[in-house]
Amino acid sequence: MTRAQSRTVRWWWVRHAPAKVVEGAPAAFCGWSDPDADLTDTHALGVLRSALPEEAAVLSSDLTRARATADALSRRSHRRLGAAQELREQNFGEWEGQSYDAVDAETFWRDPARVAPPGGESFAEVCARVARAVTARNQHAEEEIVAVAHAGAIRAALALALDMPPGQALLFEIAPLSLTRIDWIAEPGAWRVGGVNLTL
Repeated sequence: MTRAQSRTVRWWWVRHAPAKVVEGAPAAFCGWSDPDADLTDTHALGVLRSALPEEAAVLSSDLTRARATADALSRRSHRRLGAAQELREQNFGEWEGQSYDAVDAETFWRDPARVAPPGGESFAEVCARVARAVTARNQHAEEEIVAVAHAGAIRAALALALDMPPGQALLFEIAPLSLTRIDWIAEPGAWRVGGVNLTL
C-alpha cells in the first residue's frame, strides 16, 4: 500500500455547547457533574453542523451536555456510535461544582497536569484514558468520526497526536462549539493536525 492509498481516520472533535449555569455564579470546576447544555445558539449549531462531513460516525461523551450537543449536530446520514465514558471531562472529585477560589488548590495549580483533586483524577490520567479510546477506535472501519466531548478530552487527543506532555496540552484553548481536526494516517502510523479551536 502506498502512502497515497493509506487509510486515514479523520477525527472531527467538537466541544459541547456551554453548560447551563446559574446566572452570575462564579466559575466552578465542572467535570463529571452533569449540567444540561445551553443549545439556544441555533446559528452557531447550524454553522458547525454544515462544517461536519455528511457521512460520518458520531461518538460522544456520556455526559448530558455532550450527548445533547451531539443530538443537535447529527444529520440523518450520520451513524451514532453511542456515548463513551472514556471521553468524559476530567473528574474533579471533591471539587466538583465548587468555585476556583473556594478550594485549597495551591498544590494543584503548581502542577495541574499531574496532581489529582481529592477523590478525582489528574489530567495525565485523562490523557491516558482518551488515548486508549482513540487508539482502539482507529482500528475500526470508520474514516470520518465526529467526537463531541469536553475541553479536557480534546486537549488529551491533541497530546496524543502531537506526542506532547500533558502539561503542554493544557495550554490549548478549546472554546464551546469549537472544532478541532486531527487525522490518523494508518501507514506510516502518524498523526496530522488540521486545525485547533476553530470557531466557525
